[in-house]
Amino acid sequence: MAEPGVETRTRSSVITARAAASFDPVGRSVATARAFVRDTLQGWGYADVVDDAVVLTSELVTNAVIHAGTAADVLCLRSEHGIRVEVADRYPEREIPLQGGRTLAHPDRENGRGLLLCAALATRWGVEYTPTQKHVWFQLDLPERPIGTRSAGPVLPDALLPVAESRVRVAVAQIDRDGAITAWNEDAEELFGYAAEKVTGKPLGDLAAWPHTPGIGTGLAEALQLSRWEGSYGIRCADGRVIPVYASHLRVRDAEGEPSTVCLLVREYERAVLQTPQRPAVSDSGADNRSADPFEVFIGSPAPDDLDGLLQRTVERARDMLDGDSAFLLLATDDETELEVRATTGLPSARQRFARVPVETGASRYGSARMPAVHEDLAAVPGAVPLLEGTGMRSVVTVPLKVEGRLTGSLGVAAESANRYSNEEALRLQFAADRIALAVESARLGELERLRRGSLSFLVEASDLLAGTLDRDQTLALMAQMTVPTLATWCAVYTIADQASDPYLSYVLHEDEDRIDGLKALLSSIAPPDPVPTPGARVWTAPAEAAHRAALSTSMRELGGVAGPLSAGIDSTLATAAVVGGETVVLPLVARNRVIGMLTLGKPSDDHFRQEILELAEDLSRRAALALDNARLYSERMAISQSLQRSLLPPGLPDIPGVEVDVIYRAAGEGNEVGGDFYDLFPIRDNAYGFAIGDVCGTGPEAAAVTGLARHALRLLAREGFGGPAVLERLNAAILDEGARSRFLTLLYGELRPQEDGSAHLKVVCAGHPLPLRLRQDGTVVPAADPQPLLGVLEDLELYEQTITLDPGDVLLCVTDGVTERREGTRMLGDDGLAEVLKTCTGLTAGAVSARILRAVERFAQEPASDDMAILAMRIPEPFTQD
Repeated sequence: MAEPGVETRTRSSVITARAAASFDPVGRSVATARAFVRDTLQGWGYADVVDDAVVLTSELVTNAVIHAGTAADVLCLRSEHGIRVEVADRYPEREIPLQGGRTLAHPDRENGRGLLLCAALATRWGVEYTPTQKHVWFQLDLPERPIGTRSAGPVLPDALLPVAESRVRVAVAQIDRDGAITAWNEDAEELFGYAAEKVTGKPLGDLAAWPHTPGIGTGLAEALQLSRWEGSYGIRCADGRVIPVYASHLRVRDAEGEPSTVCLLVREYERAVLQTPQRPAVSDSGADNRSADPFEVFIGSPAPDDLDGLLQRTVERARDMLDGDSAFLLLATDDETELEVRATTGLPSARQRFARVPVETGASRYGSARMPAVHEDLAAVPGAVPLLEGTGMRSVVTVPLKVEGRLTGSLGVAAESANRYSNEEALRLQFAADRIALAVESARLGELERLRRGSLSFLVEASDLLAGTLDRDQTLALMAQMTVPTLATWCAVYTIADQASDPYLSYVLHEDEDRIDGLKALLSSIAPPDPVPTPGARVWTAPAEAAHRAALSTSMRELGGVAGPLSAGIDSTLATAAVVGGETVVLPLVARNRVIGMLTLGKPSDDHFRQEILELAEDLSRRAALALDNARLYSERMAISQSLQRSLLPPGLPDIPGVEVDVIYRAAGEGNEVGGDFYDLFPIRDNAYGFAIGDVCGTGPEAAAVTGLARHALRLLAREGFGGPAVLERLNAAILDEGARSRFLTLLYGELRPQEDGSAHLKVVCAGHPLPLRLRQDGTVVPAADPQPLLGVLEDLELYEQTITLDPGDVLLCVTDGVTERREGTRMLGDDGLAEVLKTCTGLTAGAVSARILRAVERFAQEPASDDMAILAMRIPEPFTQD
């Protein structure tokens, strides 16, 4: 049954569209329902009734999901005369206030307030019952207008009309489902400087200056998915500047059902061209005037966790509420000493996000953001509101945002004319600020928590990457790549070699690779920042000042020349000036109580860093400094190690008349140039040469130490005239004298004397080493010596030498056990396998023989060699015969 005294029928009209949704009995459903109704009506083009419909829907859904505790069904119906919205709950036995002789509920009571608002705002409304549901509906008629008029405003004097250029340009871009640009009109080319063919196919995110914070979505992708969206952001132009724009996005689909988003963009100060007009507040003595205030309509509409959207809508509604020319909202830092700009409208781009101003700017109450303040004429009190300096604003009203007595922010509205605001406007704005403060703080804390989680994940990933390398150049590259573009637009790393050295520009990176060379040239032309060890970020203005001077100088030169289009030189200079025109900060890289460099982060023109990003960058700089210092220490120690290792190798191989010689040496272990295996070939006296190949027990530096002892002792003893056995016996004694550091050693030592007939006589002693192999011209392979005891084990050795003669075409192959003991599972190359490979080397040069042996060893197993290897091949070439 219908409640008596309440009209339940609408006038006859045709329903042209409908939209329905159901909402669970939870608190967040109220905000979701508001958004549903707002999006639906805006999509239908019924902007005139959106605000009233949202207010009524909010109250009725609140009654259903909060007070009744049931789900709510919302149905929107469109007709040619207006809209009808129905809200149904499943708790019909609840008492409702009635008209017709009975008094409606008091405005301050929660119960029944939705019906009070229906009576005040709706053209007609009613309540209908079914056995399981209660329907509360309201109808809002569109205002009567001449035929063809969708919306209209009053006639205004010319002086009050919105300001625009002599020719208004509306950029039109069409974006596909993946966020890529598919269409770009001529006005877009003129506004932003990009030809259509240059941007087609590129993501809109490459051009849009949309705030990005680790752990928090950029918002652009989400905005492009909405059915309709309006708001402000920036577009990076071809010359590097960022132009603030006001945008209107509409989601459409083509004949095949493929969705895309049409973006209309104008300059920010021409926003009136695209901005949906706000409906003025309804003045009705029978209604609650507070509920008709457009700012209060806004208070309940944004989602509580969308901080950026909430703040931007706040400043726009605050400006409209007080009929201002601009508005701004700042959030307080944790210590309440500074305020950070988070949302503005109607101000130049220099007053955009994350600029910081002090909370206290003077001794009086008007110099503190903690109290409401009205400045009737800023020209009379210069510097009273630092944020508005140079903007042309004359009067301003500011009020604090407080939660439980703690300052959380400041909201202000300004006008270009003086004496626009009084205490009455301050009270209205303070009332609105009090209503929004808790929602803002809740959304800010939610964003801060997401930022902290994202920061933690970012730092964990950064630490893993930095810990994964000890290469200095790679560490520098990682430092820059982790900061750009996540934390900054560009980055430069200065390093300091030692306390007496000046900072050196080691690495430069910009998110646009085309800007890197210009940026590097600029930074190279100015003095580096001072290496101050004080922790934290400090502002560095030198790059912006140098770029400004360079741009001014180049412009003057161009103006002094022949009139014509600007050259590529000034374009490049202006682009570089725009690159470093924003805030630039320097963070010291401190490791082990020493400043080893500076990490410089920068933003483009008029951009600022938010405090949380600077704190994250400071944390990253500490990790990066330690990684960079570790890479430096590793590089220094590696250079020392390699220098010492190279000193253990023979300086070079002598040329032996009538003998081909080739050596291949491979040390096991990363970074090792010398191990336990060694070789040497050196002149002893006229026409006599000593050669040796040996293997110290083990690998690495300890074995290399014995290697150095053996190689130098062999040369010294051989040149003193000792024969092979005497040389090895004295070397054995020297090894044993090392005591606990001694290691046993296998060694093949010999003396070689080339003969006039083309052959070579060799005297060989093989002390525990793999036997040398002799390859004859007929392809036979035989051992060239007998095995004898190794060195470093027995004190008394009795060694003897053997004499062999190598004929022309013969090869003597000497290897270490890293060759013969090459393994693959249970298989081993062994002496027999080596002999088989050597048989295939008949007729090859010494270099070809050693290369074939190495290739056979490497191919014998898939795994890299785990032992040192040395290969020494000596060949007696056949005499040259001329046909």
